[in-house]
This record gives sequence, structure tokens and C-alpha cells, in this order.
Amino acid sequence: MAATRLIVLFNLKPGRSLKDYEHWALTTDLPTVKALRSIADFSVYRFSGMLGSDATPPYQYIEIIDIKDMESFGKDVQSETMTRVAAEFQTWADPVFLVTEPVGA
Repeated sequence: MAATRLIVLFNLKPGRSLKDYEHWALTTDLPTVKALRSIADFSVYRFSGMLGSDATPPYQYIEIIDIKDMESFGKDVQSETMTRVAAEFQTWADPVFLVTEPVGA
């Protein structure tokens, strides 16, 4: 069975600093999530533009989380540490979580 990829799109809430968010992401979110046994990989990207357009991207950030096993992931995110990190993340953004799987899997 192919791994599940979770795509998280978001803008920071009004008044939240990009610099402060990125510090939190680098020191808390990324290392905590990457340490979960159910995670194959986790990256956070800042949108820098839209190809072929001067328009502002609809989102500031995207997270790409490769999940080895959804059942294990469900258990991992219920831990005290992940509950705290998820609550902290909600103070930064109102994210859209998209669950994906490869075509032809």
C-alpha cells in the first residue's frame, strides 16, 4: 500500500509574524513531527510566487507530510506532545488539511 501524503495549506492569522512562525516551525513543529514513528518525511515551504503570474499566492505556506501508516499516525497525534504542538499550530493559522494518495496506487 502506498504512503499517504498530507498537504496542509495555510496563511498566518492576522498579527502573527512570519519570522516568529518560522522560528517555531524550525524549533518545534518540524522536529516533533519528524520524530513520530508514523512519519516518513515532513517539510514546510513558504510560497514565493505563482509561476507565470504577478498575482499573490492564495496561501503563504504549505506543509507536506508523508505518512507511513495512517492508523499509527492517528495514534501518534493523540500523544500529549502532539496535542500541544497541534494546539500551538492552531494559534498560528487556520489550516486546510488535504489527505492524498498517489494515482494508480
